[in-house]
Amino acid sequence: MAEKTIMLCCAAGMSTSMLVARMQDAAKADGEDVEIFACPAAEADDKLSQENVSAILLGPQVCYMLDSFKQKVSDKNIPVDVIDMQAYGMMDGEKVLKQGLSLIK
Repeated sequence: MAEKTIMLCCAAGMSTSMLVARMQDAAKADGEDVEIFACPAAEADDKLSQENVSAILLGPQVCYMLDSFKQKVSDKNIPVDVIDMQAYGMMDGEKVLKQGLSLIK
């Protein structure tokens, strides 16, 4: 079980699952022990109750949900951010991994 868990949330989970694979490859190459998974924003509440999430990254297409996610996890002290749009568009797993890890103190 990884010490750190990054949850990616997007509209449907399709493109984000490809980004997760690239982030996992980058984490392996960097020797980072981190679990990364994606889920549709609609399933976030279920995932948050089942998983020990360290940070949440939102896909650019659901950036309007940032405030509601921050409120949702304010009592759990889980940082939330929107994935850098350029990194998302380029499917830059390394850059998004670094962004997620930077949220975890």
